[in-house]
Amino acid sequence: MIPDHLILFDSQCNLCNSWSRFILRHDKFHQFTLCRVQSPAGQFLLRLLDQPLDNYQSMIYLVRGTYGPAPRFRSEAALDVIGQLPAPWCWLRIFRLVPTSLRDRLYDLVAQNRYRLFGRPPACRIPNAHEQQWFLEEITDLQPHEFE
Repeated sequence: MIPDHLILFDSQCNLCNSWSRFILRHDKFHQFTLCRVQSPAGQFLLRLLDQPLDNYQSMIYLVRGTYGPAPRFRSEAALDVIGQLPAPWCWLRIFRLVPTSLRDRLYDLVAQNRYRLFGRPPACRIPNAHEQQWFLEEITDLQPHEFE
């Protein structure tokens, strides 16, 4: 089963790893589940979403909808996530007033240069024992209707 609020992120990126730690620290109600795109679950979901398996240019936020998980990408995904965190972080939703094309252009600029700007960790970020409950690493019981 896919969690109701699933964030796919690149665990080979220092910026993305910092984002995942930020989410873990500020998600007081533990509503989000994180999934490394390099994990078996992440690769499976990327295939289902018809996304590249090795060139990640966007975090992906999957929200449980009426007809299964609804994917959100780029600035829309980031603002949806941040908007569900407690104050003052949720106040950043104000950036929804900025046109999507401009937000996504800035998002793409950072995404394309993130390794150069923020570096890569020596190894993929693996959730520690305490964090494992908030990570999806394997998908074993996905039902066909979940991505119709």
